[in-house]
Order: sequence, then structure tokens, then C-alpha cells
Amino acid sequence: QVELVEFGGGSVQAGGSLRLSCSVKGYTGCMGWFRQAPGKEREGVAIIDGVGITSYIDSVKGRFTISKDNAENTLYLQMNSLKAEDTAMYYCAAGSFSTSSSCTSQLRSGTGMDYWGKGTQVTISS
Repeated sequence: QVELVEFGGGSVQAGGSLRLSCSVKGYTGCMGWFRQAPGKEREGVAIIDGVGITSYIDSVKGRFTISKDNAENTLYLQMNSLKAEDTAMYYCAAGSFSTSSSCTSQLRSGTGMDYWGKGTQVTISS
């Protein structure tokens, strides 16, 4: 059983930073961060595959960094230079894929991810 629990959400001013953590018990493969703002569809934010290859959506490149610590069973999302448009509920997710491209393609929708956390709210004030 894979269990995902997110931590680290909160409210900060634009330009600030937050680091999200996701406790991932029982899994070390493809993992990612997704977000959903009120009235909008869920979107992928960042993906990391089993060997550490990462992929980001354009709007967060250069500002967000995804990483994982397999020894600590934790997935991270370091978010810098935050903007009001980053406000959303953030979810971590995990899934099993046979290739790196299959994993990173989940950035488009996340529909193939098998396990999801309950989310942590990030609110950025301008």
C-alpha cells in the first residue's frame, strides 16, 4: 500500500518561498507534484522519474525544483519567486511506468498516476 502525505503549504507574499514535502511510504518510482486552483483544471507542475530525471511546466521553470530523498521516503518541491498565480491546492502523486518518457508525460494530465495525497494549500498574496 502506497501512502502519500503532503506537508509545507501555507500563505506567503509574492516573491517568497515555500518548500513542500510529501511523505512517500512504499514507493520510489515516478512521482510528481500537481496543483489545482479554484475553477481550474488540475495541472502538472513537476515530475521526477525513478532515476532522477525531472520535467517541469514552463511557468515554473527556473523557480521550482523537484527532488526526492529515497532514504527518507520524501518527495520535495522547492518553490521560489512565488507568484499569485501559483496559488492552488498542491498534490503529490506516484505511478508505475516502464520508461522515463512515460513518467514525464504524466506532467500533461496525471491521469496515469496511481496514488495521490490529499493535498496542501498554497496561497500567495500580491
